[in-house]
Amino acid sequence: MTIAIAGAGLGGLLLARVLHLHGVEAEVYEREPSRLARGQGGMLDLHSGTGQRALREAGLIDGFRAIARPEGQDLRLLEPDGTLLLQEDTPDDAPLDRPEVDRADLRDLLLDSLPAHTVRWGREVARAERGRLHFADGTSAGCELLVGADGAHSRVRPLLTDARPAHTGHHLVELGIPDVDRTHPGLAAMVGRGNYWVLGDRQSLTAQRNGDGRVRIYLSFFGTDEDHFATSGIPFDDPAAARARLVERYAGWDPRFTALIEACDDTVVPRSVSMLPVGLTWPSTPGLTLLGDAAHLMPPVGQGANMALLDGALLGLELAARPDDLPAAVRAYEREMFARTSAAGRQSADIQDMLAAPDAGRRMLAFFQPG
Repeated sequence: MTIAIAGAGLGGLLLARVLHLHGVEAEVYEREPSRLARGQGGMLDLHSGTGQRALREAGLIDGFRAIARPEGQDLRLLEPDGTLLLQEDTPDDAPLDRPEVDRADLRDLLLDSLPAHTVRWGREVARAERGRLHFADGTSAGCELLVGADGAHSRVRPLLTDARPAHTGHHLVELGIPDVDRTHPGLAAMVGRGNYWVLGDRQSLTAQRNGDGRVRIYLSFFGTDEDHFATSGIPFDDPAAARARLVERYAGWDPRFTALIEACDDTVVPRSVSMLPVGLTWPSTPGLTLLGDAAHLMPPVGQGANMALLDGALLGLELAARPDDLPAAVRAYEREMFARTSAAGRQSADIQDMLAAPDAGRRMLAFFQPG
């Protein structure tokens, strides 16, 4: 069989790895020119029953444990006036239920597990059709099965469904403090080893310790129009001025929190958060399928990467088990994936609603400590 995977994200690479383990080679087409072309983002918490299950199926669980950060499970939850609602510190002997891992390290683990020729770098998909990918450089490649693992703006998805991502009413800004233990030891101690959440009335500030010593900070604004940042007056092309305007948005919050914003470097990245309809399905179509964000884009609350990895593992296992009947393998994968990701999507949407509530801190405390 010839299998083409559009996109070298986590799900697409995991699929290629599982197929490789079972003697089935696939080609992964990625628009980035190399594995080092851009940063891969911050930390992920990989859940034992989903993301870690996928890595076990791929024979990579030991490699994952070597790069995982158990202490990244630490959590501090606060209100804007500085009230500490919850502090969870991970014991040294705690099980690896949801350890954090640097997204770049995880991607490197997957890439290093594949033959060097598997990923075709610099192959941007301009157009897809059943059985063939057309690239921006004018070349094309044929296949028996085309897997769209090409993210939120998938070029493969329109072959299966008219659904498009829609704005969730959530905008966020990513900032960061490099080498925080050396440059701002007081703020480093405040944030701790893992996640630091300050939840207010329709806006939040979260900080996350990364394995490279950087603290990534995310400022979230809920109930916003799709063009919110375009009309906000925040000069994102001037990092110092943008930080100053963002600090103004947190007027009245404990000054320790605005100090985090003031300490950030010139990385200021605004983003609009979108999602696909929860429970999205499509008629199974021979020669085509989707995984990850291309299939079930969710709010960024901890489920997306785990679902994408498990998509890749389970699709790979189905294809390896039915090499003479690819349509049956795809149908079996899609049935399980639709049910599993629909439940995860509903949970993600519920958490997004909690974060957007005026009393988000108290609601999240009840979520972590029910009863």
